[in-house]
Amino acid sequence: MKRAEQLVIVPTPGYGHYKSALEFAKRLIRADDRFSVTILHLRSSFDTYPDLLKKSLLVSDTRLRFIDLPPVDPPPFHLRQQSIEHYLVLFYESFIPHVKDAITHLISNPDSSPPLAGLVLDFFCLPMIDVAIDLGLPSYLFLTSGAGFLGLMLYLPTRHTQIGTEFEDSDPDVDLPGFANPVPVRILPGAVSNKHGGYAAFVKLAQRFREVKGIIVNTFAELEPYAIQSFADDGQIPPVYTVGPVLDLGGQAHPGSGRVDHGKIIEWLDAQPESSVVFLCFGSWGSFGDAQLREMALGLERSGQRFLWALRLRGPDGKLDGPPDRSTLAEILPEGFLDRMGERGRICGWAPQMEVLAHTSIGGFVSHCGWNSILESLWNGVPMATWPIYAEQQLNAFGLVKELGLAVELRLDYRQQKGDLVTAGEIEGAVRGVMEADSMVRKKVKEMGEVSKRALMDGGSSSNSLGRLINDIIINHPH
Repeated sequence: MKRAEQLVIVPTPGYGHYKSALEFAKRLIRADDRFSVTILHLRSSFDTYPDLLKKSLLVSDTRLRFIDLPPVDPPPFHLRQQSIEHYLVLFYESFIPHVKDAITHLISNPDSSPPLAGLVLDFFCLPMIDVAIDLGLPSYLFLTSGAGFLGLMLYLPTRHTQIGTEFEDSDPDVDLPGFANPVPVRILPGAVSNKHGGYAAFVKLAQRFREVKGIIVNTFAELEPYAIQSFADDGQIPPVYTVGPVLDLGGQAHPGSGRVDHGKIIEWLDAQPESSVVFLCFGSWGSFGDAQLREMALGLERSGQRFLWALRLRGPDGKLDGPPDRSTLAEILPEGFLDRMGERGRICGWAPQMEVLAHTSIGGFVSHCGWNSILESLWNGVPMATWPIYAEQQLNAFGLVKELGLAVELRLDYRQQKGDLVTAGEIEGAVRGVMEADSMVRKKVKEMGEVSKRALMDGGSSSNSLGRLINDIIINHPH
């Protein structure tokens, strides 16, 4: 008789991280009926989307359940302003006692809970490895980014031992594991140059990577073959399991989006010719100031292309508001722009990204290069123009353009906090480039989209990798 196995997954409550973790949990329990998954839900006042997402994705399968942990007081707000990465590490560390209590309760109630086979941790939750060690459990890292970011994090401890200080933009290009080309410092995540806790937080997390039993990465071997092979050749790295693309293939709309807007967006797309619309969307945190929005409008107008533009403005409280009304847009955008565009373009707040990218009218995607967005775009065979904004997005953009040839370069090293302005001319050129019908980038993206689907099929690279992970989890299970 097969023995039941339970994994505890601890995702961070950022929308992209949480969604990927839930999809991975569902895939795991579909792949092997021995497994059940318990999600420890960390409540966060600064990102409430996971609360809505959890409710929208609750499934009837009793092998996936949630435990809400008690709330904790967040760190002082000024730390968030100095370094969001430092702030998040401190915040999630404060959950450690609650995580330990919840897992101890599961262990002490074997009649109502299958035996625990391990703890799967999000990147920012890696300090919780100490809970697993204390309780005699194996731990695994679930990385919602790609193999390129993994290469950076594996390199950081070595560099820190040698140099011990933050990166500077004037530093020479870096040879990172997983990259065939030297990587300019200016496209590394801002945290590694941050002198107010960001660099220290990343080093602290990176030093724990080699303590886990395995690293689960939301990528597929054919997408980043150089990186995956370089990790396999390094005998000091825990096993790397490529299980991606981990996507919500049902096209789940963002739980905070309105169904009325959703319907209007799809109705408008239905009326457009095939591959005629460029889609601009910049993730759950992406927004721009008025000057940049005007340049974007001018660039779109001059490109002559149809467009769907997900435009979100920050309110006085710093939070992203819903779709802006026409009068607000008229004040911000160039005079007469909305009238001149007419039905050639549509501006919305939040868009159902996966459903939009799957629509036959979409021909290109101007993206912030968040990893989920990259995988969704590739899956649907839609070429991207790169406009990275925060986190590891600049590194992702560099990989797409310079390593893989899967995107059109708009910017690789854009830094909003440094006052960078992307001009209308740059935007016009990138939009024209990404919409080019017979470009080599379009051809390669279409091919990679098919490869990504085959990776998940029986016998595919990611299906096989998930099978190896399941077997190793069972072998590593403390008896």
